[in-house]
Amino acid sequence: MAEKAAKTKVSTGADKEKKKTTRGTAKKVVPKTKKASGTDKLTDTPFITELDQYYFGSGTHYEIYKKLGSHPVKKDGKDGYYFAVWAPNAVKVNLIGSFNDWNEESLEMERHEPNGVYDCFVPGVTEGQMYKYLITDTREIKHYKADPFANHAELRPGNASMTTDIRNLRWTDAAWMKKRSEEDIYTQPIAIYECHIGSWMRHPGRDDDGFYTYREFADRITDYLKDMHYTHIELIGIAEHPFDGSWGYQVTGYYAPTSRYGTPQDFMYLVNKLHRNNIGVILDWVPAHFPKDAHGLADFDGSCLFEYADPRKGEHPDWGTRIFDYGKAEVKNFLIANAIFWLKEFHVDGLRVDAVASMLYLDYGKKDGQWVANIYGDNKNLEAIEFFKHLNSYIKGVFPGVMMIAEESTVWPRVTDIPENDGLGFTFKWNMGWMHDFCDYMKLDPIFRRDNHYKMTFAMSYNYAERYILVLSHDEVVHLKCSMLNKMPGYYVDKFANLRVGYTYMMGHAGKKLLFMGQEFAQDAEWNEAKELDWGLLEDDLHSGMQSYVRELLALYNKYPCMYEGDYSQNGFTWINADDTYKSIYSFMRRAENKKNSLLFVMNFTPIARDDYRVGVPEKKKYKLLLDSDEKRFGGQGEKRETVTYPAEEIPWDGQPYSIGYKLPSYGAAVFLF
Repeated sequence: MAEKAAKTKVSTGADKEKKKTTRGTAKKVVPKTKKASGTDKLTDTPFITELDQYYFGSGTHYEIYKKLGSHPVKKDGKDGYYFAVWAPNAVKVNLIGSFNDWNEESLEMERHEPNGVYDCFVPGVTEGQMYKYLITDTREIKHYKADPFANHAELRPGNASMTTDIRNLRWTDAAWMKKRSEEDIYTQPIAIYECHIGSWMRHPGRDDDGFYTYREFADRITDYLKDMHYTHIELIGIAEHPFDGSWGYQVTGYYAPTSRYGTPQDFMYLVNKLHRNNIGVILDWVPAHFPKDAHGLADFDGSCLFEYADPRKGEHPDWGTRIFDYGKAEVKNFLIANAIFWLKEFHVDGLRVDAVASMLYLDYGKKDGQWVANIYGDNKNLEAIEFFKHLNSYIKGVFPGVMMIAEESTVWPRVTDIPENDGLGFTFKWNMGWMHDFCDYMKLDPIFRRDNHYKMTFAMSYNYAERYILVLSHDEVVHLKCSMLNKMPGYYVDKFANLRVGYTYMMGHAGKKLLFMGQEFAQDAEWNEAKELDWGLLEDDLHSGMQSYVRELLALYNKYPCMYEGDYSQNGFTWINADDTYKSIYSFMRRAENKKNSLLFVMNFTPIARDDYRVGVPEKKKYKLLLDSDEKRFGGQGEKRETVTYPAEEIPWDGQPYSIGYKLPSYGAAVFLF
């Protein structure tokens, strides 16, 4: 029966009279305000209605993904799948797939106005079958397109969409979700492990890529993150993409977890397991641009449907990609609903929004003549600004505790302020300025660090302008930038000592934290998405010592509220000495709201030991040494100290009424509790 139905033209079952009213000239449809019938309600039917189209055309159908795409339904007593696609400039759309032998004529879809949505129901279609939309444009050119709203895709290099059913994902993370919604995210510890599943770890000796499945990865990564004391994982390249080398930043399937690692149900298992182990999940999200692959969003219905039509607004010259048209209501709806999709359907805890600056500036990466100014004659994309305010306002209102994180590389003001104050509404912003200054400083030969002392102190001068995350991300260890270890100067052993003191500075500094995978054990080589991390390095004492040191730093970070509670409070961070330029030594305090269990950080960025180093302290107390970066167990040169408490002496120093003396090793970092 299914085969017979597949070879005939299929519609939604409407009679000919209704077809006359739904085809033809587009006209605006206003939803009924009185005596609305059941079919006018958005949730009453799996099929798209006039009311659905009205909200979609207004840019406010926040669950449009439940109506567009492919979904299992029962109609007239028959099980099958319902398909719907937005293609307003098409002359006709045919559904082709494994269920009709890819016959280009058998399944012509029905058009609905006013938005130009095509749909059909096909009885007998089951889960796991491949399909595409064959779109014929006004020039009679055929476009073979994957479904923009598909939840699953064929494994690359294939690029068909696949039917699936995500309606009944079985979640057991209610305790995590409740806790997330009740906490103040700004006063919680956030230590993020940025990770690319395909190159974190692979199965050896396999003929295929050796990828871990989502489920296999879940079991291994959960244990690792708990052991290392990370609070969150940020996953790169989850949305479906055709080219491994893009790392997932050129997306063709915005609503589909990539099939490289399994099914949507497998991805659900990963998120669920991490939540049950108190680990949050952040996804990289790419609303800035999309690739030109023939099966993707570019020229979708023979016109610039998803992208700006003017190439001066719709093209990234450097990236070879298209730019979304943020002025088109349906396109904004596509993106906002996509963010909601990941948060609601897959319980994701946050989205790190890629390349925000490229969206905000009309001239980003462009030369004169390659861009067009806005109505006021300047370079701000007013439509993208409105998009961010809409997106972040809705998500903050509906999903308490969810993080919206901006990778914004300029000095755009009020990125993390509320839209009511003309802010963009993000929860956090990556501190790219801190990252560049930190890396520039750490690469210097120590003799030149004294002349660049300000690079390590400057970030605190603007720390309270935004709510920042300090990042050492994948972007800093690719394209001949060297690994974090090989950025460091000196002999091989000195590189590790430099990196330990650098990580101490990062963990003590105000702001939430992010490290890319491999940095925790000082990966030697730059990141390569085509191979797993060099886990064999952990057989070396220097690398295993680095991993142990980062583990202890993260344990301290989670244990003491002063390390995170006051990241955005003027009282949370205080310099002891930010001006010891000649010696290249920095010291500061982190204090909690209740002033209990405060921490003192002292860091020496030169190879010169200071046997009599004195540092000012605010109170006449005993200062307990919690962490010494020079211990042999971390790869250093020193033995574990017998004296671990240092009583404050009545010797004023560094503007403080008291001080302690401490034997500070070369490239040494120390953390004291008081």
